[in-house]
Amino acid sequence: MPKDKKKDDGTEADYVDRNITNFKQVSELIDPFIITRLSLSHNKLTCLPPNIVDLINLQSLNLWNNQIEELPQSISSLPKLRILNVGMNKLSILPRGFGSFPELEILDLTYNNLSERSLPGNFFFINTLRALYLGDNDFEMLPGDVENLTNLQILVLRENDLLTLPKELGKLTRLRELHIQGNRLAMIPPELGNLELIGSKQVLRLEHNPFIPRLQEQFDANGAAGVWAHIRTDDYRYFFGRQEPSSTPVPPKRNKEKKVSRKGIQQA
Repeated sequence: MPKDKKKDDGTEADYVDRNITNFKQVSELIDPFIITRLSLSHNKLTCLPPNIVDLINLQSLNLWNNQIEELPQSISSLPKLRILNVGMNKLSILPRGFGSFPELEILDLTYNNLSERSLPGNFFFINTLRALYLGDNDFEMLPGDVENLTNLQILVLRENDLLTLPKELGKLTRLRELHIQGNRLAMIPPELGNLELIGSKQVLRLEHNPFIPRLQEQFDANGAAGVWAHIRTDDYRYFFGRQEPSSTPVPPKRNKEKKVSRKGIQQA
């Protein structure tokens, strides 16, 4: 139970590393009608109650490093939520309708157990989203629906199991950061060359992928900029178009059983 119950003006509350196991311990200390920012990181929460939606003015919710295995469907109805951090938890599925947030701009789902099978159909329709963090999960692919995130500027997919990337990513023209290092990618669709990701104000991370020789050679010689220049060439487009899906050996998955997010979860 949190020791201090002082609310100050009541609009912001930090209950970090307080051994909180139940949201009721917090709901007794906040005014649901005026709270705008709530941080509950580094606790022991396993779930959130459906009445989280009563926090009608909440703009930022930080649940980093808890033990949450599921979220209530109502969470996406928070009318003013702009920042949601549920990184380093134990999520293996997201609730139906999760993509219905009306104002969400930053979503952090880093270091969970999520895959493409975990996502509801409307996940990639949060058109207000500017930053999406999906690193350290179990994705092998992304659907073409990602093209609907038209305002996205930051996309983090590092340390997953991605075998392919959808060509529709090339339509996200506002993207300024793309992190796809540490996956199982052999090739990159040439359509991604439409993205302006090379420069002092952009970030492109490609390392630790089992690229085909022509991409690896470019990376070794000139880094990410060399790869990006190469995928824009007619030669690469022609080469990519002639590849059969089965022509490249599938790299093995990495063992993730020691992940913190795996501990205490009954494996199917």
